[in-house]
Amino acid sequence: MLKQKLIPALNRRNSILVKNSLYLLLVSLAAFLWSCNSSTDDKLPILGQREAVTKTVDGKSVTDSTYQTIPDFKFVSQYGDTVTAKTLDNKIYVADFFFTSCPTICPKMKVQLKRVYEKFKGNPDVMLLSHTIDPAHDSVAVLNEFAKNLGVTGRQWLFVTGDRDKIYDIGQNSYMVTAQADSSAPGGVVHSGAFILVDKAKHIRGIYDGTTEAGVDKLMNDMNRLLAEYTQ
Repeated sequence: MLKQKLIPALNRRNSILVKNSLYLLLVSLAAFLWSCNSSTDDKLPILGQREAVTKTVDGKSVTDSTYQTIPDFKFVSQYGDTVTAKTLDNKIYVADFFFTSCPTICPKMKVQLKRVYEKFKGNPDVMLLSHTIDPAHDSVAVLNEFAKNLGVTGRQWLFVTGDRDKIYDIGQNSYMVTAQADSSAPGGVVHSGAFILVDKAKHIRGIYDGTTEAGVDKLMNDMNRLLAEYTQ
């Protein structure tokens, strides 16, 4: 009987992980193909869906494509204050999803994201934004202690909590990564190990494996490329 209950749950979890892996593979392939055909300005691609928008310019109807952007949000940081999309205005930032009691990939992710934090520490154009996907446990106090234990100070790396459904929604529908409850998963949650690079216009410019040194090396290199776009 236990086996009959476990098999569907494991199959569902494996299906989620496979879908997420396939998505990251497709995103990486799209970025590679874009780079093969890009111009010499070395700009990163803009990822995500595009929408046709018709507007009137000089009395004529013009249709143009606009890329999806990260919508406004309202969460609470490890300091107890409100964090919105405006908090990240005029910044490039790296977003991720984790939870403090995660027994699997989160410790690896935080070691790797700490490398990013140390490399860009003090750069006024860079921020990091970590969303907990277990807000029932990860209170402001828990996040504050977690940040301190990582050696994080100041406001360059914010750890945010809030309504669980809103966090899951922005993860899956805006940042394009998996974040959802699953009682069969370790810790009761399935989530992506991806780090998402977002530009100053709130466009996604890259998705990286946040569990590996190679993936994060690529992220940091692309962050420098993205910063260079704003100095040209």
